[in-house]
Amino acid sequence: MTYKILTVLSVFLFSFAYTTAPGETTPSNNTLLSEISSEPITEELTIEEEISQLYTLFSEKNSNIPSLTSFKNGMMGYYKLQAQNLVEKEILTIIDFSLSSTKKRMWVLDMKNHEVLIHSVVAHGKNTGGEFATQFSNKVNSLQSSLGFYLTAETYMGGNGYSLFIDGMEEEFNSKARERYVVIHGAGYANPESIKGLGRLGRSYGCPAVPTSLTNEFIDTIKERSVLYIHSNDKKYIERSKMIRA
Repeated sequence: MTYKILTVLSVFLFSFAYTTAPGETTPSNNTLLSEISSEPITEELTIEEEISQLYTLFSEKNSNIPSLTSFKNGMMGYYKLQAQNLVEKEILTIIDFSLSSTKKRMWVLDMKNHEVLIHSVVAHGKNTGGEFATQFSNKVNSLQSSLGFYLTAETYMGGNGYSLFIDGMEEEFNSKARERYVVIHGAGYANPESIKGLGRLGRSYGCPAVPTSLTNEFIDTIKERSVLYIHSNDKKYIERSKMIRA
C-alpha cells in the first residue's frame, strides 16, 4: 500500500513540474534532450595521450622533429621537473645519442608555441664512442657523456669561450656534471665540416659541444632553468631511470 501511494505521488509531482500557465507552451522531449546534450562533456586524457597529441602538434608545424620515443621520454621528465617548480623557461632540448654523430641529433623545442627553434649536430664524449655514442658514465675523468635530464644554469667565460653550466637531475646518471665540468660550449671539432675528414663529428671530454657558429644563439635560448634531456637506447638507463616513467 505504501509503495502505491509513493508511486502516485511521484507521478503527480512530475506532472506538476511540467504544468504550464495559460499562454505558455510545454517544452517537448526533444527540447529537453537538446538542452541536456548541449552540456560540454570532457574526458581526462592519460599522460601518454596528452604527449601523443603534443607530438602531433609539433609534427604539423615543423619539418623535422625528434623521434616519438625520445620526445615521449623527454616530456615525462619535463612534466616532473615542471611539477616541482624547477622549470622557469618553457624550452625542452632533446639530444638523441642513438643517432649517428653525422646527423643533426639535437632539437630545441619551444613548448609554448610548438616550434623547433634550433636543429643541429652535437658532439659526444671521446670515450663514449666513435660515430655512435655507446658508453656512458657519471664518473669524474671518464671522458664520457652522461645521459638523462638536466636543468640549464648560469653562463660563464671559460677556456672554450662563452659556456653554460648544466645541473644533472638524476643521481645515478648525471649528478656529477658540475664536478666534471660537463657544460654547453662551442667547439671547432663540433663544426659539421669536421665530418668530411673524420667520417664522424669530433668528440669532447664529455660535454655536449655544439658548432661555434651556433654557440651564442643556443646558449642564450636555453640558459636559466630550461630542461635538457640526453637520450639513448642504453638498456641500463631505460630500465633504471625514474624520470621517464609515467
